Amino acid sequence: MKRLLKYMAEYRKESLIAPLFKMLEASFELFVPLVVASMIDVGIGDRNIPYILRMGGLLVLLAVIGIVCSLTAQYFAAKAAIGAGTALRNDLFAHINRLSYGEIDTIGTATLITRMTSDINVVQNGVNMVLRLFLRSPFVVFGAMIMAFTVDVKGALVFACAIPLLSVVVFGILLVSMPLYKKVQKQLDKVTLSTRENLLGVRVIRAFNRQESETKRFEEENFLLVKFQVFVGKIAALLNPVTYVIINLATVVLIWIGARQVDAGILSQGKVVALVNYMSQILVELIKLANLIILISKAMASMNRVDGVFQVEPGIREPEKPVKMAGAGKEGGKGAPRVAFNGVSFSYAGAKEPSLTDISFEAMAGQTIGIIGGTGSGKSTLANLIPRFYDASSGGVFIDGQNVKTMALDDLRGRIGVVPQKAVLFRGTLRDNMKWGKKDATDEEIRKALEIAQAKEFVEEKQQGLDLQISQGGKNLSGGQRQRLTIARALVRRPDILIMDDSASALDFATDARLRRAIKENTKGMTVFLISQRASTVKQADTILVLDDGRLAGKGTHSQLLKSCQLYREICLSQLSKEEVENSEKE
Repeated sequence: MKRLLKYMAEYRKESLIAPLFKMLEASFELFVPLVVASMIDVGIGDRNIPYILRMGGLLVLLAVIGIVCSLTAQYFAAKAAIGAGTALRNDLFAHINRLSYGEIDTIGTATLITRMTSDINVVQNGVNMVLRLFLRSPFVVFGAMIMAFTVDVKGALVFACAIPLLSVVVFGILLVSMPLYKKVQKQLDKVTLSTRENLLGVRVIRAFNRQESETKRFEEENFLLVKFQVFVGKIAALLNPVTYVIINLATVVLIWIGARQVDAGILSQGKVVALVNYMSQILVELIKLANLIILISKAMASMNRVDGVFQVEPGIREPEKPVKMAGAGKEGGKGAPRVAFNGVSFSYAGAKEPSLTDISFEAMAGQTIGIIGGTGSGKSTLANLIPRFYDASSGGVFIDGQNVKTMALDDLRGRIGVVPQKAVLFRGTLRDNMKWGKKDATDEEIRKALEIAQAKEFVEEKQQGLDLQISQGGKNLSGGQRQRLTIARALVRRPDILIMDDSASALDFATDARLRRAIKENTKGMTVFLISQRASTVKQADTILVLDDGRLAGKGTHSQLLKSCQLYREICLSQLSKEEVENSEKE
């Protein structure tokens, strides 16, 4: 809750004005039973019509003042709640973007989405209601009890007994329900995850005709959520009937005591009505307070979940004194390799076995490095260590002679163009997507990148040029078109290092060959990492790294590896003709 108070501090004025106006409204409300009592005892008792009209006008005035105070309070409460919620959401989004791949993998995307949306909405609503009712309701309850003592001490003792009993009930249910609301929110995470997986994988689900089984799985997760909600709802539902019973019993006792006093001539009828009205006010406010406490329970549980994300420290941090590197295209150290791995090992969080073990190699400026290996051999993991998406568990990754851990992240990643395995495009124009690579890229630079990426032809066919509209995720494009556009996006920035992580898998062999040739001809001085399952894609590389279960099984040129690395030879024989392999061995 300390974190929430920090955001509320920015709305200190609104957070004070809202409850003050609510208590002002309550103050006028507490005078209403006295006015009604006066109308009964004086106006009706003496048949004084002008007095009744004056008191009626006073009631209308009190109502108007109350409405004005209430609207003012609600305006400032909403302003503070929405403002704090917006700031909290912005900071949470910024914090999530600072987390490394490792932390995001551990927490889970569905959980982060729930905390960004549902949890913060609950917190925002809780803040709004707290500012409006948290002081008002207790003020009315204790104010009504004090006013009852001014009317009749003997009748007011009923209030003094009922209020502590009600407090025990209300806060007892609060203590029981709070842990249960946390359980509800956790199950909501699972429902969100199931929904997200189904929406993203709808094509696969329909292709395998799994609609019924996925619907059943979702219903099971949703049933558990409903079960938890109903259970905690039953406990919360005890508040209203229990408070009603206590208040109504107190009202019966109050009327009985009041009737005896009226009969004895000690108390007037109007004062009995005033006491009953005060008891009714207490009933209404306690119901509001009970519902508020339920909402506070939800808000506290949600805020704890949001705070849990804030407490996750980014595993990859900016160095305290980052090393300043030379400009793009220049080497940081004389004769230093563009990229060097020195005894690098890496393990994912919670993994029993390392994904990479003792990897060492060097890549000079202008070289093309091919990386090949079986599924799960660690190819993408190796590539992710270069831009420091993950940090090596041991050993060091160096760029231009500098350890990547000593470089500012903006400087490091500004030198690298990454084409991920999954082609991700964003909703907007083609020009907007290309400018992700370079914010100030000119149309000519974008067209040149499209030409190198073999995307110019299909873009021209669509006859919209760089204003071509791309839907979310590039769903209006084929897989190969999406891949070529992501390659063009990386090429726009003219990086020192280009990482292509199996990013041409959807291309035919002819287009793949043209793409590699164009990259080779138009990227002088650029170090290119080609990660692929295809031997034909990497065989022209200056150096090929063969990975096997996270270890470097071979390193060299295509012809060298055919002679020295049995694994590479097996891969080539499974994909290339025997004549091609034999001819390569002779070279």
